[in-house]
Amino acid sequence: MASQIKKIKKPSSPKATQPANTPQNKKAVTKNRSKLISSKLSYKGKVFSVFTDKVEEPGGGINTRDVIRHNGSVVILAVDESRNPADPDIILERQYRHAAGQFLIELPAGRVEPGEAILAAAKREMIEETGYRAKRWTLLTKYFASPGFLGEWMQIYLARDIREGTATPEPDEHIEVFRMPLSEALELVAANKIHDGKTLLGLMLYDAARRAGRL
Repeated sequence: MASQIKKIKKPSSPKATQPANTPQNKKAVTKNRSKLISSKLSYKGKVFSVFTDKVEEPGGGINTRDVIRHNGSVVILAVDESRNPADPDIILERQYRHAAGQFLIELPAGRVEPGEAILAAAKREMIEETGYRAKRWTLLTKYFASPGFLGEWMQIYLARDIREGTATPEPDEHIEVFRMPLSEALELVAANKIHDGKTLLGLMLYDAARRAGRL
């Protein structure tokens, strides 16, 4: 029986002009950044500032955007492989988050201070919040949590060869630090009991890297 699958023929030669919505022209448009026309500081707080920006978008449209500006944050996925290398312990925190209205299980994290090196910020935050220190550090990823309005970026670091110490949290931080095997943490993820985005991403990236033999 003859095959009923039709092969798509390639055009013999490209057209002289391309419509505005072709991939070629879309690629050219996305190379351009938006042009800032005006910017007004609408709110300045301790952790972030809010600006109302009038911008010309890459596609040519002019829009007003409210943007939260933040200095950036670090996230620390600290693991203890000494007890059970096949199922290492993860250092986690439990704290109440007013914006979320609930207690959340999270990886240690914090903002980068102005002028502070990013890795130095990660080491400082881990000591302050958990007391732990690490000998080996690996960058897992950098991402934007909500780039539609939030300029904050986050870098997740893997911290290994850890040792315990004394935590020195900020006066307004009430943090319960605990450790949990990776398998149990992933079970909480599967059961929809971890709702913090940076923690979900960090755990899944670490698990995927281990399964692929990259760690």
